[in-house]
Amino acid sequence: MSRLLRGARLGSTKKDIVDFVSSLEADQRLLESVVKINKAHVVMMVDCKIVDQNKAAKLLNALNRIDVNADITKADSEDVHMYVEEIVTESVGSEIGGDLHIGKSRNDQVATAIRMKLREDLVELIFKLAELQSSILTVAEKHVGTVVPGYTHTQPAQPITFAHYLLSFFDAFNRDIERLTESYERVNQSPMGAGALAATSFPIDRERMAELLGFKGVMENSLDAVGSRDFMLEVQSCLTLAALNVTRLTEDLILWSSLAFGVIDLPDEFSSTSSMMPQKKNPEVLEVIRARMSHVAGGFLTTAMAMKSLPSGYNLDLQEITPILWETIECMSSSLSMLIALVPLLKISSVSSNLLDFTTSTELANVLTRKYKVPFRSAHRIVGALVEELVRQKQSLSDTTSELLESVSTRVSGIPLKVSAEDIRSCADPVQVVEAHKVKGGPSPEEVKRSLEARAQVLGIWKETLSKETDRLRKASDELQFLAEQYSTLSHGYSQGLRGWKST
Repeated sequence: MSRLLRGARLGSTKKDIVDFVSSLEADQRLLESVVKINKAHVVMMVDCKIVDQNKAAKLLNALNRIDVNADITKADSEDVHMYVEEIVTESVGSEIGGDLHIGKSRNDQVATAIRMKLREDLVELIFKLAELQSSILTVAEKHVGTVVPGYTHTQPAQPITFAHYLLSFFDAFNRDIERLTESYERVNQSPMGAGALAATSFPIDRERMAELLGFKGVMENSLDAVGSRDFMLEVQSCLTLAALNVTRLTEDLILWSSLAFGVIDLPDEFSSTSSMMPQKKNPEVLEVIRARMSHVAGGFLTTAMAMKSLPSGYNLDLQEITPILWETIECMSSSLSMLIALVPLLKISSVSSNLLDFTTSTELANVLTRKYKVPFRSAHRIVGALVEELVRQKQSLSDTTSELLESVSTRVSGIPLKVSAEDIRSCADPVQVVEAHKVKGGPSPEEVKRSLEARAQVLGIWKETLSKETDRLRKASDELQFLAEQYSTLSHGYSQGLRGWKST
């Protein structure tokens, strides 16, 4: 327990107990936010005439001298909030330092600090997802006409282009960005002024505090403001969905780079070899990413279980889930950085014709229905029997003759089909089949080019929106620092005009 809190309601405590409940290690990343909160609180108290300018100047001078990059893990404090208050008190004395905590609690401070740090991390994560999308578009533009097998049940199913495949992940990550952006709006609400749970009788200005700290609004109900962590769980749930998309991509790249699939070639710098088997090219970076995504999903579950059945108000259980949030973000951030660097270096292998054998069978059934008026279910049966016969004869779909197709059709459906050799050839050509799939969202080069242009515009909008929000947060931080410096140098009567200062 902090020395500032000892000797009143409670006596001394044992160091091992203090260490057990201490959150200093996890609080390291909150130090800058907590210092900003205290600066904003002092500025607000001056504005509201709760403390005089002389006292505020001394408090702000002490806060301005705190090194926000200091290692606080070795400090004799139980958390970052008491660490800051202790430093200020040591600097200005207990008579002045004792007023730093007027009208606020560690409960509203920690909720606010987490939100401030989390919104920074969210902007960075969304930027990285957008950069991954940018990498995807760069590669996709090179492979609009590159035909590869599409898979279902890990079996070659229908021919697509590599660009079409990559765009599927652009869209998946776009939904992740949308979800995180929506969560960001709920994160960006200020709990400050909620106190321990019932706000305060001091005439504070909660809206002013929110403004100084760059928040877009105030969490109105004080009990909800300090006791809820659903915003953390919401972000973790969004990151869990993103982790599933990342895992699906990494799993595909791992499988497709294997000799059994032989679709892509991974860059050497993201691979390793065996200590014993010299022929191996192991996708270790992708495997680590795939494993770390389980930490993201596991963090969500752990947080949900810790929050289950908690009573209203603040409980120290909430302290235990904050490090899980930071670990989740770090796992996702570092993994996205790896993918951003890896994706542009992907190469398509010379796809074996065996991989594409029979993947155009669906188109042959379509042609039988569309051009030869065979009911689709009958056409499906005919083509299935044809494939079985070709496999038995160790042939491919391109070996089909009009006579063989007629024989199979007559045998399985009683329909003596007369299909032209030209129609059979076109249905056996993966390139022609892909070009024929021109419906919206299909893999034809024409449609993929349209999709690329549309998604490039979406990406541009995201990046512009993120840049504007980054600038807004920076300006709020600059204004707070400006006011903290100005108020710390004024000895008598603050200027109301300072409140309207805006950074340029």
